[in-house]
Amino acid sequence: MRVGIDARLVYYSQAGIGQYILHLVDGLAKIDQTNEYVLLQSRKDSTTILEKPNFRRVSLWTPSHHRLERYALNVELMRLGLDVLHSPDFIPPHRPSCKSVITVHDLAFLLYPHFLTKESARYYGHIDEAVRWTDHIIAVSESTKRDTMKHLGVPEERITVVYEAANPIFRPVDREKAREEVRNRHGVDGPFVLFVSTIEPRKNVPTLLRAVWQLQRCYKEDVRLVLAGGKGWLFEDAFAVVEELNLDGHVHFVGRVSSEDLLYLYNAAEMLAHPAFYEGFGLPPLEAMACGLPPIVSNVASLPEVVGDAGLLVDPHDVDELTVAMWRILNDSDLRQEMRTKGLRQAQRFSWERAARETQQIYKLVHEK
Repeated sequence: MRVGIDARLVYYSQAGIGQYILHLVDGLAKIDQTNEYVLLQSRKDSTTILEKPNFRRVSLWTPSHHRLERYALNVELMRLGLDVLHSPDFIPPHRPSCKSVITVHDLAFLLYPHFLTKESARYYGHIDEAVRWTDHIIAVSESTKRDTMKHLGVPEERITVVYEAANPIFRPVDREKAREEVRNRHGVDGPFVLFVSTIEPRKNVPTLLRAVWQLQRCYKEDVRLVLAGGKGWLFEDAFAVVEELNLDGHVHFVGRVSSEDLLYLYNAAEMLAHPAFYEGFGLPPLEAMACGLPPIVSNVASLPEVVGDAGLLVDPHDVDELTVAMWRILNDSDLRQEMRTKGLRQAQRFSWERAARETQQIYKLVHEK
């Protein structure tokens, strides 16, 4: 079986779906030395994702998210003789010449269209046709599966849930060493709440900022907020709230950081706060739990599914509820230890090797169908 994996997005972004591609390919290489895998990379990308006897790179001219991509890509793929094409970035070529599998990470573009750029809305607007013509759909959570069935009318038998997993680098390390690294790298000293994600409206950063302000003013907690993530669509709203509440000096925007840097942030923080309005999966809470860090997450979409009984759930619209949840973790050592123990156990339920095995079975199912 010859499987093509569309890995062009790795060149443009190694966050989000880019990470999904890299970890899935690595997992497949560890469990499968029989089938042939063709890694479809951008011609602009000088790197090779993986060098294995049954994995080979093919450079494609068609850029990711181009308005004619779905038609141009099909022409390029015809010469490769693929049995199955996996499109991790939702949208496959228009009626591909081989069997097709797509991964649906979330349906934020349907449920919250005002959170997207016009260009992203245009691209992901092809989702109706994509789910109609693809042979099978991978959903990264039961929540995403339910959304796909409800909003796109896809029969349940055409969707399989395959959970993502945390990068294996995320693990507990010495807390004092982690604090020292954070102090040296980012100038942050003392207790802090951590937020990890792109700063964009869907992530609900203004609510988190107001909760931190309330924690300081009403509960007299000397705690800072560290935000690790790049600037996304409409990020200015978050900076406006910092200025409005006079939080300068209490809030640290450290930008997108390396996995090693993030490892120390997870191990030095008091908690992770992730009050997003919607997530198809939500990797930061899982990464936090793998490091033994208590997570606070929204009680919506896939987040309760990911954290299980190891996290505190809050209404993403309720500043008071989020404030109280943070106060509890800061002041209840027994609760912190309980959440740490449960979080480490919950994180062990997810692995990229398991994801790779389940994905490989879907390739096989589609090929033999």
